Amino acid sequence: MNEETKIQTEEVSAVATPPRARVEDAVEERPRDYLEGFLSQKPVEQGVGEPGGDVYEGVIAALKEIYDPEIPVNIYDLGLIYGVDVDGDNHVLVTMTLTTPHCPVAESMPGEVELRVGSVPGVGVAEVNLVWDPPWDPQKMSDEAKLELGML
Repeated sequence: MNEETKIQTEEVSAVATPPRARVEDAVEERPRDYLEGFLSQKPVEQGVGEPGGDVYEGVIAALKEIYDPEIPVNIYDLGLIYGVDVDGDNHVLVTMTLTTPHCPVAESMPGEVELRVGSVPGVGVAEVNLVWDPPWDPQKMSDEAKLELGML
């Protein structure tokens, strides 16, 4: 730091209080009951295969009941499920991975997922697509899973 640099200060005895904002000063751009139409709307029905729909939510619930045998967290919160697609005929495609290709349940886990998803009421056909790209990493876990494993 340069020795010649000086900070100048000025002492003051008082500072004027800024004016307070008043509701009356606000510009009235929208009617006072602007929320009335929004609040009276009925909730939009979700399609059964969309997030929030019965089949989709049933599939997610079924996936949350399947636990990794080595880690005490369900496969959904563990981040092993990359996608759940439900088509118009309620056929479900689950895209998933495993923690490693050498996972001891690499042969049985996709079959269990297919069986559990296929048993959800309303599901036509369940199919599992096992992928390795992108590879799984701990960052894919939900906050709940990280908390359960002491990572938060």
